[in-house]
Amino acid sequence: MTTEHDTITTPVTTDLLRGFLDVETTAHGLLPHRLPARARRQFPDDQLAVAEAQPSGVRLVFRTRATTIELDTLPTKRVYQGFPAPADGVYDLLVDGRLTAQATVPGGNVRTITDMVTQSAELTEGRPGTARFADLPAGDKDIEIWLPHTEITELIALRTDAPVEKAPDNGRKVWLHHGSSISHGSNATHPTAIWPALAAAHGQVELVNLGFSGSALLDPFTARAMRDTPADLISVKIGINIVNADAMRLRAFVPAVHGFLDTLREGHPTTPLLVVSAILCPVQEDTPGPLMPDLDGGTLLFKATGDPDERPLGRLTLTVIREALARVVEQRAADDPNLYYLDGRSLYGEKDHAELPLPDAVHPDPAGHRRIAENFGRLVFGKGGPFATGTGAGTGAGTD
Repeated sequence: MTTEHDTITTPVTTDLLRGFLDVETTAHGLLPHRLPARARRQFPDDQLAVAEAQPSGVRLVFRTRATTIELDTLPTKRVYQGFPAPADGVYDLLVDGRLTAQATVPGGNVRTITDMVTQSAELTEGRPGTARFADLPAGDKDIEIWLPHTEITELIALRTDAPVEKAPDNGRKVWLHHGSSISHGSNATHPTAIWPALAAAHGQVELVNLGFSGSALLDPFTARAMRDTPADLISVKIGINIVNADAMRLRAFVPAVHGFLDTLREGHPTTPLLVVSAILCPVQEDTPGPLMPDLDGGTLLFKATGDPDERPLGRLTLTVIREALARVVEQRAADDPNLYYLDGRSLYGEKDHAELPLPDAVHPDPAGHRRIAENFGRLVFGKGGPFATGTGAGTGAGTD
């Protein structure tokens, strides 16, 4: 007979996972994905393939009396050639919703980016490791283990010193969010400190984060994935990647936005849907892309390289995109009363930039993530906001 001091191995199955859209069985274990297999077959390059496999917002959730928990994983870490290796990704463990312990998994695979422009890379294979959490509070408790938001993580085994059971449904509404690297969590130091996770905690909702570094490009496969994902609240943050990739002109952009929203409405015809433009980013406000890395002085900064004089020809800047998004939402709102627009500068604007400048000229630091989350919580989840009812119980069924 099992006692609470025995080590119990529990298979990592989808019943224990939240915040994912698909899983892949690998030679080592279970690999969560944030886009379905059909979408993954349509990627034109590795940029999105890596980003969607990094489990930003993905977490294990279960109930247990265990005071020691171990999670075996095989991480794949990203290193930029010529730069110091980043710190190991952090696993956040929450007890009854409170951050209680953190751990890392040294080693693992290493993906070395040899060219920041083309994103060409070399993979060095490594060994699995263990995230260990000890001396946890006694008694029954709900556990969440948030996976590192910037490390591809293959889940191998969960070990505890007491039985594990599936966590009960908490009745919270599901918030489905899509955005760029800032939504993915770039420059945040641990997974529950990315701004969508902080905002979800404020709004007391269940987060499904489809923030993809460099890949918020109005891709039809992303729209279809969102269309088919159960959700009670939906937001899409549009602009920065389209400008910094120099991905399209105004003529293509406006119909692409309409098409993306049309697809979302096929699956979620009356769900509250919020369109958010980019936060303030001075280097791209009035200068088109492409955005290029600037390594002058040994510090990584980004600079826009397009010609501002080409804006009358349809070249996109953040200013142009904000105006276009506001018009699109205004045009559609007459037939779609649950569609809303939020200027991203209300989340992070001139005053915020003066106080909390962007370290690399594009991405906020940890304090910037907190500021964005605070403003999103107040404007979106707060009284009178488009998601103000998101704090109550919801079906999460995605049917209207």
